[in-house]
Amino acid sequence: MWKNYFSLTHLDEALALLAQHRETARIIAGATDLLIEIERNQRPNLETLIDITRLQGLDTITFDGQSIQLGPLVTHNQVVASELIVQQAFPLAQACWEVGAPQIRNRATVAGNLITASPANDTIAPLWALDGSVTLASTAGKRTLSFADFYMGVRKTAMQPDELLTAIHFKPMAENEQGVFLKLGLRRAQAISVVNIAVILGFDGDQITYARITLGSVAPTIIRVPDAEQYLQGRTLADATIVEAAKLSAATPKPISDVRATAGYRTEMVKVLTARALRMLRDHQERAHWPENPTMLWGTNHAAQHSPLPASVRHEDDASDTIVTTVNGKKHIVTGASNKTLLRFLRDDVHLTGTKEGCAEGECGACTVYLDGVAVMACMVPAPRAHGADIVTVEGLAEKTALHPIQQAFVETGGVQCG
Repeated sequence: MWKNYFSLTHLDEALALLAQHRETARIIAGATDLLIEIERNQRPNLETLIDITRLQGLDTITFDGQSIQLGPLVTHNQVVASELIVQQAFPLAQACWEVGAPQIRNRATVAGNLITASPANDTIAPLWALDGSVTLASTAGKRTLSFADFYMGVRKTAMQPDELLTAIHFKPMAENEQGVFLKLGLRRAQAISVVNIAVILGFDGDQITYARITLGSVAPTIIRVPDAEQYLQGRTLADATIVEAAKLSAATPKPISDVRATAGYRTEMVKVLTARALRMLRDHQERAHWPENPTMLWGTNHAAQHSPLPASVRHEDDASDTIVTTVNGKKHIVTGASNKTLLRFLRDDVHLTGTKEGCAEGECGACTVYLDGVAVMACMVPAPRAHGADIVTVEGLAEKTALHPIQQAFVETGGVQCG
């Protein structure tokens, strides 16, 4: 799968390794997309993984008075839990809430969602509407690009092989602005977008002063709909205005047909979602379905699973390579297991088979474990991430002599962890 795996403690080390290995290396943060690509042999030239999840200070959400900044390790669940984002960038919080299951949102980063550059990815549309930009760093220095300059096509960005995304910047919504993100998938949750939309409107009383509408999954990149935006300026959200704006919005994209939807269906759904979003903003219902207590599965760790390392570590695809970890309170020293997923590591090398393989792509939850106190999908985590970490599997949930309620339920029903 890979030859070298570096777990680092300093950002400069990551930049140096990227400069050295370039096209044969990739950064590991969430890895929820990358590991699937590796498993499917879609990256045959990849040799080196550079894990930055132990770097301190890269998982922060900050506001400097002018813009909000997300570090490269900020996960979707951290965005959902951020009062700053929920209050001042609500469409982004909604988009992050729509990404996968809680275990995926605990591992997957917003930065990774942007870098993958699929037009169906949920966070790009709201960040584009929020006038987002990204800062890229390399050993040669830093540069900041607007989203319009960053995205170049389907899964194509301006980021060079030796660059690392170090920050995402965007404007907080003003007091006179309202915004909403909506998504249509083939099921109600854990689905790739057929169409998604972010709408941000500025108001003077009931009159719209400006509009920003971004559409996802209907073009090679996220697009805006200037005809609809210009039409809304100076108008109120009367029913007739909403109908016409929705028609104009649907007239802009030229979507393709694929396994999820035909081009005609996507066009019709752009009209439907635009009208729905505008009605929600008119009726102040954009927050009506926002959960009061979103499910995080954070266990004992209410921050993130970024346990520090005392020093950087290199793991190699070698029989003598060693991973030292704690599983269910017991120390394990395992050799020759660095070139696999955490799921296979737990089953094949630690011999704990309660963690199951269901889908092997982060959808079913059968491989859920606690990694440093946070629930993640073990099939979406490289085994070397276990080095120096604390892991709890379903076998380790019991306290002293009493079974955990989940274990007891499995016993009573003859069940197993299956997602």
